[in-house]
Amino acid sequence: MSVAVYDFVDEGLGHSSYVIDLGDGTAAVVDPPRFANAHESLIDAKRLRLAWTLDTHSHADYVTGSPALADRNQATFIAPAASRLESAHRPVTDQERVRLSERVELLALATPGHTPDHHAYLLTDDGTPSALFSGGSLMVGAVGRTDLCGAALARPLAHAMFSSLHRFDHLPDDLAVYPTHGSGSFCSAPGAGERTSTLGRERATNPLLSITDEEVFVDRLLAGFGTFPSYFVRLPELNRRGPTRFESIPHLRALSSEDVERHLRAGGVLIDARPLPAFSRGHIPGSMSNSLRPVFSSWLGWLVDPNQPLAFVLDAGQDRRDLVRQCLDVGHEQFAGELAGGIDAWTASGRSVSAIPLVGAHAIGSQLIDVRQVNEYNAGHVPGAVNVELAAVPSAAIPLGELTVMCGHGERAMTAASILTASGHDRVSVFDGGPDTWSAATGRPLQAWR
Repeated sequence: MSVAVYDFVDEGLGHSSYVIDLGDGTAAVVDPPRFANAHESLIDAKRLRLAWTLDTHSHADYVTGSPALADRNQATFIAPAASRLESAHRPVTDQERVRLSERVELLALATPGHTPDHHAYLLTDDGTPSALFSGGSLMVGAVGRTDLCGAALARPLAHAMFSSLHRFDHLPDDLAVYPTHGSGSFCSAPGAGERTSTLGRERATNPLLSITDEEVFVDRLLAGFGTFPSYFVRLPELNRRGPTRFESIPHLRALSSEDVERHLRAGGVLIDARPLPAFSRGHIPGSMSNSLRPVFSSWLGWLVDPNQPLAFVLDAGQDRRDLVRQCLDVGHEQFAGELAGGIDAWTASGRSVSAIPLVGAHAIGSQLIDVRQVNEYNAGHVPGAVNVELAAVPSAAIPLGELTVMCGHGERAMTAASILTASGHDRVSVFDGGPDTWSAATGRPLQAWR
């Protein structure tokens, strides 16, 4: 086989993308992120020329890198005609074939369901099926969710998904499957942790793919959806119109303590991306905790309006490029800058800080708020804990009083606690750990709702 596939995973977004060595000195990239530096580095290291970049559908979970990648490399950008992209591209329709190299051909398969415009791409090598890039249709142990276009379309698109999955019925069991979404992605119904699979494995183990009754499939699929980030509503249109091009990741401007104070007074957002214990010990009043980690972008995009300028508080050793990249990945492009000198500069200026204590199992307040997703809460929670998903905290009517906030490890809980304290709650603590920590400390079982 002349085709070789290399995968790239963004664990925070649950996003997979791929470089395909087409065997003739050229390469293709499938569903690239906004900054595909790692992909281009691999292509250069293998002395290949990027000739193609492919998007399977209008992405809702990240900003596509295909238009910029194609322009920078004089490559051809292939996308479904149904996506109605304004960026320069070669539109493809159902059953259209594109010869990528002398031996390798792409067959476009219209597979609506996850989105109305969704296409899967079957690669054949000298006429033999060699790889299925299934995008947001078939995933490992799951299929793509169908409610991203709104509740009214969720059921019709679920029916379309049932039909779309059967378009793969004639393909061989040993065919490699390369999905774009997977574990950790809000685009996926709950599935397995692996990123790639084969059709035979999915036929044998994927609980949704094994359902032969269409109504049962639709009901089961719709029942498995949780909430999804609010930025999923706006990114498809951003991707359709074409993202702003960034040739490199911007640097954050240095801000003085006075600048940060003015930023907050003007209604700007201050994100404290330091680790949870540092925020707990002391932070700028009114700042939002969002520790820099792989899921930083998901929670930023979910909780903060993209039109609000962002200022940041960071520790000296944290990766500024990663922070800015994650912001841009979900369409946040308004940067006020970074507090120069960090929290020490703030305190050295004589300005005060606030603290939110981390507490153990025997110091929980009278109200325990569990801010995990509903499915996490249902799988096991502290008896008496009230579930308010993190994204719902800003608008939730949580009574004043002695509150302790809990999540799986503490980061989401600290984000929620920072939002609550900024809105007037003055007796808030964060549980240091998660439900399993509480159970181990107390010897009491968790409560599960099935």
